[in-house]
Amino acid sequence: MKKIAIMQPYLFPYIGYIQLISAVDKFVIYDDVSFIKQGWINRNRILLNCKEQMFTVPLKNASSFVAINKTEINSHLYPGWGVKFLKTVTQAYSKAPCFKPVYSLVQDVVNSRAHTISELCTTALQHICRYLGITTEFVLSSSVYNNHDLKAQARVIDICLKEGAHTYINAIGGMELYSKEDFTAAGLVLQFIKPLHIPYRQFNCNFAPWLSIIDVLMFNEPADVSGLLRQYEIK
Repeated sequence: MKKIAIMQPYLFPYIGYIQLISAVDKFVIYDDVSFIKQGWINRNRILLNCKEQMFTVPLKNASSFVAINKTEINSHLYPGWGVKFLKTVTQAYSKAPCFKPVYSLVQDVVNSRAHTISELCTTALQHICRYLGITTEFVLSSSVYNNHDLKAQARVIDICLKEGAHTYINAIGGMELYSKEDFTAAGLVLQFIKPLHIPYRQFNCNFAPWLSIIDVLMFNEPADVSGLLRQYEIK
C-alpha cells in the first residue's frame, strides 16, 4: 500500500509541508515545472521580536517561464544574503530552547553551495527530515518518469502508476485541482492532508501560526515535533 506525494520544492517550508512528507513512503520533488513568482519556493517567514519577518533567497532572472530546477541562485547577492540571514536567525532565536542544533542545521543548508533554488530547497528538506528522523524517500521528478508531454492531473496519475503507488496524498489546497473519480478510474486512492491548528510557545509572543519550519524546530525538541506532525486530518 505505497503512498506518495508530489510537491514543488519549498525552502524551509511550514509544518504542513513536512506533515505531507512524513505521511507518505515516497516524496516526489516536482522540480521540472515552472517557477512560481511570489510563491513559497524561495521565501518564507520567521519570528523576529514577536513579529513575522520574511526571508527571500535572491535569484538570477527568476521567471515563470523557467523550470524550478533551472532557476539559479544569484551568485553575486547570495553570499551577502546568507551572512545577513544567519545573523537574523541568531537575533531572532538565540534564546530559543533548541537554538544550537537548529542553527547548525540552517547554517549547513545556507552554506551548502547550491547553484539552483531546487538544489537549496532539496538540501533543506533532506536536513530537516534527517534531524527529525523522517525516513521518507525523496526523488526528483526531473530525474525520472520521462512524461513531460503530460500536464497537471494526468502527469500526477502517470507518476503514481509508474511508482506502483496505491494512494496519492496532496496538500489540502489542491482539492479543486484533482478529481477523485479520475484517480479511482486509474486504480488510485486520492487523499488530501489538512493541518490542524498547531500552537506552541514562541517566547512570550502571541502565537503566530504557519511560519517556517525553522520556527517550529527552534521551540520544540525533535520528539515533540514528531507529535506535532501527526496533528492533521485526511480528507
